[in-house]
Amino acid sequence: MARERNGLLAAGNFIMDHVKIIDAYPEPEMLTTIRAQSSSNGGGPYNVLKDLAKLGAPFPLEAAGLIGDDADGEWILSDCQKHHIATWGMARAESAATSYTDAMTVADTGQRTFFHHRGANAIFGQKHIDLSRSQARWFYLGYLLLLDEMDALDGEGSTQASKVLEEAKRVGFHTVVDFVSVPDKRAKAIAKASLPHVDLLFINEIEAGFVTGDALRSAHGPNWQAAESAASALFAMGVRESVVIHFMEGAIAMHADGSSDRHGSARVPGDAIVGSTGAGDAFAAGVIYGRHENWSWPESLELGVCAAAVSLGAGPPSDAMLPAAQCLEKGRAWGYRSMP
Repeated sequence: MARERNGLLAAGNFIMDHVKIIDAYPEPEMLTTIRAQSSSNGGGPYNVLKDLAKLGAPFPLEAAGLIGDDADGEWILSDCQKHHIATWGMARAESAATSYTDAMTVADTGQRTFFHHRGANAIFGQKHIDLSRSQARWFYLGYLLLLDEMDALDGEGSTQASKVLEEAKRVGFHTVVDFVSVPDKRAKAIAKASLPHVDLLFINEIEAGFVTGDALRSAHGPNWQAAESAASALFAMGVRESVVIHFMEGAIAMHADGSSDRHGSARVPGDAIVGSTGAGDAFAAGVIYGRHENWSWPESLELGVCAAAVSLGAGPPSDAMLPAAQCLEKGRAWGYRSMP
């Protein structure tokens, strides 16, 4: 008898974030002082897995990615193992360094500037994912638009990402995809290749705009009607079950049967906000937790917005994350923004 599938296999961007607090952003050829520095997890699958571990997800967590044979790669492996994330799917690249981002934050203003080295993530492809080794129920792939090899379009309108997702569906996974907020003229073509093999799509208003061409935010805030239209366009491109479009103010989940669910974000007090890096991934982790455990959509969205809110309590992604019950307690105490 085949073993029942359980857990999440997350594949794609595994990034080291090196955060440096500086006095000021220097003019060309000038010098500034680094006052403090730290390193942390970065990239959709890495952040989601670590957030789920700290939320106390009661199911197995597995990582699949490509890292260099270097100190950053060792840090990622050690960190995953510390949080009980299986690393059998983490391969080593001989010709590339572990992907990293240098994030420069000005001490007085909080203004951030990012310098990203794509490294091993740029050559991460279909050959690096062995779906046959996993008995997870869910398969997450992210970020589309930040995986050069996976995003490359062939002459037939397919990508390696679309082929991986198609195979994941064939062998029985529930598939999840997330995008990154990077302008790319191929965004619609890349989306069209993969979305027919995607059960659940996470996308923010900026990314949805790249793919559909719609403006989902005005000077007055989110345009929820435009979000619904964008979700309909994404279903027309092939999404199978649900599209979740998230804003700073809340999220809307549209479903293939025509129904929808909405939830406002938590009203986090200003003194509880330190940084927003990884908040979107924290939201996705909360929703995945709930849906994997067969929670209703309203319950899952609530955990998503609460996890995102709690994540704001630290600069690095995942550092402030708490068990799910505590996230919900904090979010309910702060209250939620109203939704139209």
